[in-house]
Amino acid sequence: MPTEYPFEHIPLAERMRPRSFSEMVGQEHILDPNANFRKQLLPGQIRSMILWGPPGSGKTTLAFLIAKHLECNFITLSAVFSGVKDVRNAAKEAKAVWEEKKQKTILFVDEIHRFSKSQQDAFLPYVEDGTIVLIGATTENPSFEVIPPLRSRAKVVVLKPLTPDQIKTLLQRALEDEENGLSAYQPVLEDVILTHISQICDGDARIALNLLEGLAMATPPNAEGKRIIDTKSAKEAIRRETLLYDKASEEHYNLISALHKSLRGGDPDGALYWLVRMLSSGEDPLYVARRMIRFATEDVGNADPMALLVAVHAMESYRFLGSPEGELALAQAAIYLACAPKSNAIYKAYGQVMEEIERTGARPVPFHLRNAPTRLMKTLGYGRDYLYPHDAPDGVVNQAYLPKGLNNKAFYRPKGVGYEGKIRKRLERWKALRQGKKKAKPS
Repeated sequence: MPTEYPFEHIPLAERMRPRSFSEMVGQEHILDPNANFRKQLLPGQIRSMILWGPPGSGKTTLAFLIAKHLECNFITLSAVFSGVKDVRNAAKEAKAVWEEKKQKTILFVDEIHRFSKSQQDAFLPYVEDGTIVLIGATTENPSFEVIPPLRSRAKVVVLKPLTPDQIKTLLQRALEDEENGLSAYQPVLEDVILTHISQICDGDARIALNLLEGLAMATPPNAEGKRIIDTKSAKEAIRRETLLYDKASEEHYNLISALHKSLRGGDPDGALYWLVRMLSSGEDPLYVARRMIRFATEDVGNADPMALLVAVHAMESYRFLGSPEGELALAQAAIYLACAPKSNAIYKAYGQVMEEIERTGARPVPFHLRNAPTRLMKTLGYGRDYLYPHDAPDGVVNQAYLPKGLNNKAFYRPKGVGYEGKIRKRLERWKALRQGKKKAKPS
């Protein structure tokens, strides 16, 4: 049994990196021998590509294996540490390799989305003249993060997150591998731990393997040299390491979108699930509270005026209580909003007014609606002919409140749901009174 851990500087995920397409787990839609992508990996025909997929899905490995399969020179850059100068140096090396060996060069750029738009321009001439075959890797949507000229010269290949079963296969392989894995260290653990890791790592093979390695190395060997990993302690150890979440990434927007749409769809269970996912992943609870306040006005509106109050009070409750107690107030608000009647009438009305102002400009305020604090203003007609609603028996007067030319416009059209149904009946009654229909029903 080894007394020291010889892989101190090489993580398990790196050591277990596949060395051939046959060793890769997942991505069958592109790696199956009959898949179009695999068939198109021919010498002299390889074109630049952007590998778009979640963390730990195999983007770096795939790029390496493509270069190995096609016997290409392989240069790697990380957009985190590299710049335009490094791109030019890579192109210089690629030209030298071609002149000497007639060998194509694949330039792999990890996290290509971290290059600025102007920095991405640096690839264009070398991709265009064939000096390099660019393979960029990104976790972000290339539609937004890669400049159009580069996208037009590169095929976007989508990688999928690994399934729990695929992750579990990788974990078992690592436990059995004597050369690069953990077999020599004799970790002993229940299958439930492997299942738990494979389910909790969100399809990220790197996280899963590193979690397994951490558990094994943190467990001292017993007298027989075995590392007995306790199930309860293991689950507690990995709980804080999982559900990792980048607040600037696409997944951030995917989760808040899922929360918003669950609220809109009237599903309290879905809303609560996505709320807890975000909070457990480190999202700022006040950000979630602000989004629910927006939802209360945008999607509930006057169908339930209490929705806005509940959302605002939930935010204030969290500020007062903090975590974890305050998170229950956010959960209460999410469930209330999901169960509330829905109306986007206010949201639509606001947008229509904005469009009208942009289309027709700043129309003058009618004179009868203007304030007249001075004698000159009164002389000019400010406030003249204004009808005071409180003087009318029903509190309703036939008077225009929109600028000239817009009197027949109706921006706010309340739906017949919740409290907004009462508002609609009231507005209909007032309209009838203005038109002189004395038999209008009371609201």
